[in-house]
Amino acid sequence: MLRVSTVCFLLWAWLLTARDARAEDVVPPGAELPQLLTLEDALGIWRAHGLDVLLAEAAVKTSEGAVLIAGAIQNPVATATVANAFTYSWTKAGSFDCNSFGAVCTPWGYSVGLNDAAAIEDAVSGKRDLRLKVARNALAAAKMSRLDATRTIESQVKATYVQVAQAQLAYRFAKDVAASEATTQKKFQDRYKAGAISEGDLQRIEVTKLEADQAVDSAESALRQARAALAFLLGVRGNVSDFDVDPNALDYAPPAKLRGVTPLTLVHTAFERRPDLLSSAYARASADWQLQLVRRQKFPDITLGLNYQWGGAAGWSVDLAIIGPVLTASLSAPLPVFYQLQGEELQAQAQSEIAMLQHAKNTAQVASDVATGYAALDAATKLVERMEGPRRSDGGLLESAKGAFEVAAVQYDKGAASLTDYLDALRTFIATKNEYIGDLANYWTALFQLEAATGRDLQ
Repeated sequence: MLRVSTVCFLLWAWLLTARDARAEDVVPPGAELPQLLTLEDALGIWRAHGLDVLLAEAAVKTSEGAVLIAGAIQNPVATATVANAFTYSWTKAGSFDCNSFGAVCTPWGYSVGLNDAAAIEDAVSGKRDLRLKVARNALAAAKMSRLDATRTIESQVKATYVQVAQAQLAYRFAKDVAASEATTQKKFQDRYKAGAISEGDLQRIEVTKLEADQAVDSAESALRQARAALAFLLGVRGNVSDFDVDPNALDYAPPAKLRGVTPLTLVHTAFERRPDLLSSAYARASADWQLQLVRRQKFPDITLGLNYQWGGAAGWSVDLAIIGPVLTASLSAPLPVFYQLQGEELQAQAQSEIAMLQHAKNTAQVASDVATGYAALDAATKLVERMEGPRRSDGGLLESAKGAFEVAAVQYDKGAASLTDYLDALRTFIATKNEYIGDLANYWTALFQLEAATGRDLQ
């Protein structure tokens, strides 16, 4: 026979298992990232393992429950009572045979009742319909908020992916520069031993080599931080591996869907597609219906009921009371004498005004987001095209900086340029290359920002 302690332990273990199973059903497993992560892979992993979208889904379920509550019909209320006539007398003139006089020899009485809990009045007056309109508009607003969460977080995932791509390119370029500087340092050391250069020139080259090593360490740290940020968004809950992203992710490609598109057209598109704007519109409608509901609730809740009573002190009693079977119908309602929901109406009016103002603010925010995103993309496009050249084949700022460094290196080897000229050309090329990588990242970030602002894919 099991002891009580054993039973309690088994029950506790079962509860823990049930709770853990429930947690596994709700919380998806942590994501695992491949060694080479493309943007499409990143978005797919985020949709499967990201927690932010699931949080928005939970909010939608809350609103769905509110709709069920708002549309629920009140359950009827049943009552039953038992009464005892403690003044009941069993005798008449000292006789104990009350039945001989035609009396019911019991002091007990009974009654049963049923009322509709104001369900009929609630439906006829339109209160239930108004509650449903409030809840359904709130549900629509929650669904739009879920889509808006998907829109904003997807844009964040894309932007973070671009940051990883930028950090990856910068790290690889820093390693190439450091390797090149190591070769240059070795060459200058040989020249110094041969007496071709001074000790000061050698030290300047060594400083340049150490600066390149510093740049590698800084770029590696930035890459690890960017990887960690992206892994967090994708749902990684353990160690972040040294994964790579598509090396061609930052290649410049003008979006075909933006050809001939004006900012005004993008604003109109955003007004039609932005989920947050649609959500605020539904929230405004919900607040308006709530105000009407409060005003309708000033009409008192009328409760209809039926009651049946039988038995009771029907024999010889001290007050000679005889109660036969009685069926009664009742109607009850609170009298709004002292309070007529003035506070609730004032709150509903305030919420309606807040919803109206918030919708207007969101409208202005949408227009501002589109204008900001378009301006950022336009500027980033010009910077990238200036770096690459108007037709790429002509060469741009990057190609010129690289060419100037190569010429300076050749001239220095021939003795036609000073070490200062060589180092200046090198630093200019390094700075221009890093600027170009940053311009590419800014271009794609601006494009993703404009996509989020308009609520549509622009690629």
